[in-house]
Amino acid sequence: MASGFFAILDDIGALMDDIAVTSKLATKKTAGILGDDLAVNAEKATGFLSSREIPVLWAITKGSFINKLIIIPIIFLLKWLYEPAIIYILIIGGVYLAYEGVEKIIEFLFHRNKKGHEVVEESTLPEDDENSEKSKISSAIKTDFILSLEIVIIALGTVIEKQHPLLTQILSVSFVAIIATVGVYGIVALIVRMDDAGFFLMKKSGNKGFLSGLGQVLIKALPIIIKILGVVGTIALLLVSGEIFLHNIDYIHHLLPENILSKFGLGIVFGLGAVLLATIGKKIISAVKPAKK
Repeated sequence: MASGFFAILDDIGALMDDIAVTSKLATKKTAGILGDDLAVNAEKATGFLSSREIPVLWAITKGSFINKLIIIPIIFLLKWLYEPAIIYILIIGGVYLAYEGVEKIIEFLFHRNKKGHEVVEESTLPEDDENSEKSKISSAIKTDFILSLEIVIIALGTVIEKQHPLLTQILSVSFVAIIATVGVYGIVALIVRMDDAGFFLMKKSGNKGFLSGLGQVLIKALPIIIKILGVVGTIALLLVSGEIFLHNIDYIHHLLPENILSKFGLGIVFGLGAVLLATIGKKIISAVKPAKK
């Protein structure tokens, strides 16, 4: 009886070792996309009133967990039923990311009729603020879905290469997905609360000495970091989408070299095509729709 119990413990220990090793390899392979994920989501989670930053970030984080709860079983099911479907879904996701990246560039170049920083301001119409906030949260969760999809697929590819049993594959991919969400949004939370930390340090030190100076640096650095993240996040969207096209469309894979210029160019080209189709679609819908009285 005792020997059977220790045998079970031994099996559990071996399973945990396999999960730890596999998760470490998968995390290394997803490190690049995690960096892009951080840049994109940090940019999307900023630009709100200070009192709304944490609630908004928490809403996006919950959405990210739900995304992964949806993605992981679907990916394993598709792997069993029809594996090529994973590639098609990834390409569609890439088109969405490219569309978002190019749309941001077009907005910056041709529709800059707003103030320098986009902030959800308090107004006399609180329902407008609420709708704007919900819209931004929804956009962030949709983008997270595509990035999460790529993270899960890369992690799955790693565990498949090592030919681990199904249980090890599921647990390893799930672990990487959880670490990705906690790590990315934990760092984003630190970024968006930099100014509060700065004010706290200044107050604690009575506006004197090193701590006060550090607080001022944190406060002044936040808007600069947000602007940088806006640029980096847009570039990341285009690079991630371009990488998806380069790796998963055979014709493009053999036609273009694998470098940053190829990925960025593919993101721009597919993004422009998606924006053009979306614009034509909107015009057709508005033409067909009866005008409101």
